[in-house]
This record gives sequence, C-alpha cells and structure tokens, in this order.
Amino acid sequence: MGGKDISFAEMREKLAGDLLLIFLALGLPIGLASTARTFGDGDTAWHVAVGQWIARHGQIPTTDPFSFTAFGKPWVAMEWPADLLFAGVFHLAGYAGLAAITAAAIMALNAIVLIYLRSRVGPIGLTLAIIGMDIVLSAFMLARPHVLVWPLLAAWTVLLAKSSETGRPPPLWSALLLTLWANLHGSFPMAAVIGGFLALDALIAVQWKTLRQWLVFAAVCLVAVCLQVNGLAGILQPFRVANLKTLHLIVEWLPTTTKNTPQFFGALLLVLGILLWRGVRIPIGRLLLLLTMLMLAFTQLRHQSWLAIVAAVLIPPLLGKRTEAKGKSLPVLAAAVPLLLVRALWPLTPPESVSNPRSLLAHVPAALRSEPVFNEYSFGGPLILAGIKPYIDGRSELYGDEFMTDYTDIAQGDWGRFERAVNRYKIRWTILPAGEFKLREELDHSPQWQRIYADKVGVIHVRKD
Repeated sequence: MGGKDISFAEMREKLAGDLLLIFLALGLPIGLASTARTFGDGDTAWHVAVGQWIARHGQIPTTDPFSFTAFGKPWVAMEWPADLLFAGVFHLAGYAGLAAITAAAIMALNAIVLIYLRSRVGPIGLTLAIIGMDIVLSAFMLARPHVLVWPLLAAWTVLLAKSSETGRPPPLWSALLLTLWANLHGSFPMAAVIGGFLALDALIAVQWKTLRQWLVFAAVCLVAVCLQVNGLAGILQPFRVANLKTLHLIVEWLPTTTKNTPQFFGALLLVLGILLWRGVRIPIGRLLLLLTMLMLAFTQLRHQSWLAIVAAVLIPPLLGKRTEAKGKSLPVLAAAVPLLLVRALWPLTPPESVSNPRSLLAHVPAALRSEPVFNEYSFGGPLILAGIKPYIDGRSELYGDEFMTDYTDIAQGDWGRFERAVNRYKIRWTILPAGEFKLREELDHSPQWQRIYADKVGVIHVRKD
C-alpha cells in the first residue's frame, strides 16, 4: 500500500507539473496573443506590406517603395524575415494568422525560460517568474518583429547564464543565434551587453583561466552579426535610429513613468522587495547587467521588455534551491502545434481603431486613392497595406528629424506649415483621427476643405477645387 501511495503521489505531482507547464507555456501565450492589444499598432500593417513586396519582387527593398514624400530614398528593411513571415500568415489566415505567430513567439519565450528554471526554482517561484515577466511584456505584445526576437533573447541569456556557471563560453554554433537576431530586428547590440557582463561572471569564477576561449567566442559572434543581408547598412542602422533627435515623438521611445506602464513599477518593487528580504548576493556581472538594463528601461519604454526577459532568467535562480524537474517538457509542449492551428483557423477581427481603420479606408473614394494625402502617423501603416501611398508612417528613420518635426508642428495645427506641405506635395485629401486633433479642427473650420466622411475612428477631408 505504501508503494502504491508513493506512486500515486508521484503521479499527482507529475500531473500538477504538466498542467502548470501547459498553462504557463501554452495557455497563457494563446490568451495574451488573442487580445485587441496584439493589433494596437499601425506598424503591423506596413510590416505585412513589406513582406508582400519582397514576395512579389523576389528581393529586399533598398529604397522606399511605399510613401510619396520619401519615395526612392535609401531605406534599410531591418526586419525582412519577420516581414515575410507576417505576409505569409496574413495571406493564409489573416489577423488570426498574425495572432498565431505572435502566440508562437510568446510560447517559445515562456518555454525557454520555464525549462531553464524548472530545475532551479520551485513551482511557486517558477509561476511568479513567468507571470511577472508576461505582465511587464503585455504592454509590448504586438504583432511586430520585436516579439519574434524575444525567444532569441531568452535563449541567448540562458546559454550565457549556464556558461557563467561553468566558466566556459557557449558552443561556437550558438553564435548563429546572433545571425538570425541581426537579420530579424535592430536590437541585436543588446546581445553584446548581455554577453559581456555574463562573461565577466564566468571569468571571475575560474580566475580568468578561460579568457582565450571567451575571446575566440566573441570573435565568432562578431562575424555572426556581420552575416546579414543588409550588410554594413544593417549593422549601423540601430545606431542611426538611436541617434534620431525626434525619438521623443514616438511613444515606445519615451521615458518610463508610473503613468504609461504602472505594471512595470509594480513588478520592479516586488522583485526589489524579495531581493532585500532574502538578502540575496548578486554576482558582479549579473548586477552590472541588471543595473544597465534598468537604466535603459527608465530611459526608454521599449527597453522594459529586454529587462523583463533577462531578469526572469537571472534572478529566480538566486532565490531558489535546485530541484529535480518532474517529467519531460517536450511531450507536453508538443501540444503547441494543435493549439496554434486552432488559433490560426479561428476567425479574428481586430476592433476598429487608428491601427485598423477598416470602415474609414473603405470610404475613401476610388478617385482619391492615388492622390497625395496628409495622414496622421498611425494611419500610415494601414494606408500602405491598402495600397495608398502615405505622407508619413512608422518608419521614422526614413523620414528623418526635420520631416518629423515639421509633421508634428502641422499635426498640432500650424496652418502655415500645412499649406506649404499642401502646395509642395499637391495634397488633395487628409485622413486624421477623431477626437482632439488640432489640424482636424482647423480643417473643419476652413472654407478650403470639406469633410466627406467621419466615424468613431477618424475623419476624411477633401480639398475643394
């Protein structure tokens, strides 16, 4: 009886572990990717359009093919593999396909972190780490290329964290992660920050005896980063974007405040409280890494996601004791395939918004669709996907500081600048958001312009002849 009781207890423990795994690695991502938030950014539309353009032309664009204000200007399509993927799933399953790809990326992220932590912390610590990470990431869970990079960031951090325990660098093949990362998104310089600080912990642990091996690994990683289709322009693009003076005009580049992401501060205070309560000593490399990423997160909202993932990998092992993982993860995670298929086949239509202005675009007269338009920034991506060349869209690095500043002044009601833009680009119509928007209010009172359609999302005006 005793043996049977123990066997039953083990089975119950294994079942509980499997259910926890299914919820954290599969169920939670499916739920998060199926919300309206996933499609709350107009950039999703132009990423799909770029992928469609690449598929049609069989090449990656090197100049702008979409707008009329920057047409032909040099442009680096940094996220071309993600764009192709987005275009493919959008063709097959529409927005449901985009939700499935987003869910797949979050599944991969959660699974990587979960598998690494299962033998290092208990179930409670594991659950808090994954849910806490996802809560912070929820503000950035969009159908955009950066989400596809999250699993690469987690895998890279896990490999370096394991190496810091042994003192030896990861296997050389792992540098291929950086090749994929560098082609997928402009955040790849973050890999050097993570690698450098965790390598410091590894070298200190073995009294610098493996320095030569780490230098070889670093050299291989540098070569791997350089293996990208966009060449030198792709390598320099992240630094070019970071040096734009008008980044403060874009929400994701704003400093972090309690108003824009209160969940980040909640998670941060909780983690700091636990660390102080437990009196945890953090190795110098990890400490410097976390402080650096915390500084970046306070400087710009978008860096919160990188910090959340790295912290979820590095902090829990400092708090918990090593445990024996019950059961194997891969058979359970195989359930991801049917779940993603269901997600892709289950119809999904995002709510109408400036990121998805379906009714608004449907009411653009056919005669105007080929005419120059002045649009609000968020409408740019949907216009491109609809085959309409925008005045501006989310590719701020393409338009440059001077153009962005001029656009902002116009949007805030500078009628003189607007008339100069109208005369320069022969603008015939506008598409602007409903609600408080200075230029729209000016157009409503101008005898030179006529409102032809309005709904809860936006307003279309046409210039009178």
